[in-house]
Amino acid sequence: MIVDLHTHTTASDGGLSPLELVQRARERGVQLLAITDHDTVAGFAALKDEAGAGMQLLAGIELSCTWSGVNIHVLGLGIDTMAPAFVSELEGQRSARDSRAQLIGQRLDKLGFVGSYEAAAELAAGRAIGRPDFARFLVAEGHVSSMAAAFDKYLGSGKLGDIKAVWPDLGEVVSWIRDAGGVAVMAHPLQYKMTNAKLRRMLTEFKEVGGEGLEVCNGKPSNQDLAYLRQLCQQFELEASAGSDFHHPSSWSELGCDAKIIAPCKAVWDRWSTQ
Repeated sequence: MIVDLHTHTTASDGGLSPLELVQRARERGVQLLAITDHDTVAGFAALKDEAGAGMQLLAGIELSCTWSGVNIHVLGLGIDTMAPAFVSELEGQRSARDSRAQLIGQRLDKLGFVGSYEAAAELAAGRAIGRPDFARFLVAEGHVSSMAAAFDKYLGSGKLGDIKAVWPDLGEVVSWIRDAGGVAVMAHPLQYKMTNAKLRRMLTEFKEVGGEGLEVCNGKPSNQDLAYLRQLCQQFELEASAGSDFHHPSSWSELGCDAKIIAPCKAVWDRWSTQ
């Protein structure tokens, strides 16, 4: 079975529209697909019943939060995207992202890049504004030669445009997911650059507040990382998830993961799979 429970579309920071993503996933033989855009379910909502043809579509989201001063991402899988309280909380997340974008715009304006917020908002085309939108503006106006240069000079970690958003804490986002009938899965746990001891403390608290899953496979992990995450998954009695974290077609990450990659852990997709 081929699954992918971590993907992004143009509704957040992905390069393909929701329909294009579904079509590509079908071509790749994906049988269970979750669309997990950052802090929005607009991508999934745009699809309605577009999956079909042997592919099952699952509602999902990737929520930003904090734990012990670290920015953490939690996947919500199998959620009710219309749950009133959940919709309200997402509006709060969107407001936080917009406030952050306005601050980035103000800082860039002071450097002489006037109108950066308005331009980024136009490029975002109705979705939440992110730093990549400011980067595209800087490239289009000839201020930098590439997206990478925009982050290196102005938007990356420690640069003028690196505004730390005020996100809810880990327990809050887990409760939002659970209240919407979903399963909270810790996304890409090794990307947070924590020590083994700190990661274990985070997973302990994650489980205490209602977290139920761990992303064992994200993109193309090494065999060593896979073995370590399988071990953590079993030790903390969490259900394993797997996803490409697909944003754009690339050699690093392509849609689809062989379900066998998480063995011998219990698969989180057993809750929904009809395959």
